Amino acid sequence: MHKMWNDHELKKMLRDQDIPFPMLSDQNGNIGRLYGVYDEESGTETRGRFLIDPDGIVQAFEVMTPPVGRNVAETLRQIKAFQLVRASKGTQVTPAGWQPGKATLKPGPGLVGNVWQEWNPAKDLG
Repeated sequence: MHKMWNDHELKKMLRDQDIPFPMLSDQNGNIGRLYGVYDEESGTETRGRFLIDPDGIVQAFEVMTPPVGRNVAETLRQIKAFQLVRASKGTQVTPAGWQPGKATLKPGPGLVGNVWQEWNPAKDLG
């Protein structure tokens, strides 16, 4: 099922490229039960996206019902943001809507309540 979705849909969204991360199928619902997305009544799973770091820690998740589509570009942006934060060993954080190559923030007590002074999205529009 995922191969068909990738070959017929995702590749078109990603300009004829495969998605750069693995997808899995959970035919028995075992993983869905662990992550709380399995619907016992219907015997199916709600669509879930879980970003798990190399240490096995869930860093982000999104669960949506089938009528609303997910945003592959946003997932890729989030993966890149988590990779940057991990590579910086926590010395950089990414503001809302951050894109690769754009300004990051330095975490610390002084940033609390002062994000707007440090990061202004209008500066990144140019």
